[in-house]
Amino acid sequence: MNPLLIAERSVALDKDGFLVNLNDWSVEVATAIAAQEGIVLSADHWEILELLRAFYAEFQLSPATRPLVKYTALKLGPQKGNSMHLNRLFNGTPAKLAAKLAGLPKPTNCI
Repeated sequence: MNPLLIAERSVALDKDGFLVNLNDWSVEVATAIAAQEGIVLSADHWEILELLRAFYAEFQLSPATRPLVKYTALKLGPQKGNSMHLNRLFNGTPAKLAAKLAGLPKPTNCI
């Protein structure tokens, strides 16, 4: 995949559009990747992205969908920690797309 250009800085992406270097992540990078995916990030998106980054900092892995739903329910309550809410925000692929936008590695069991 072509690198992402952010304010004249080149950010390397792998073939699936995930960051090659996790330290390249920023709000601007997330916004640019979201735009490529046809998403305008709302406060609801950012809440999940911040939660995912905290999960990764704690466990050093990107959660698959089921653990993501459970962790979101634990931290934000059942109204946000459910598959319907996460699927709506992340186009039906919450674990994969949210990890990409959060600057995390692709979850291991995602195709």
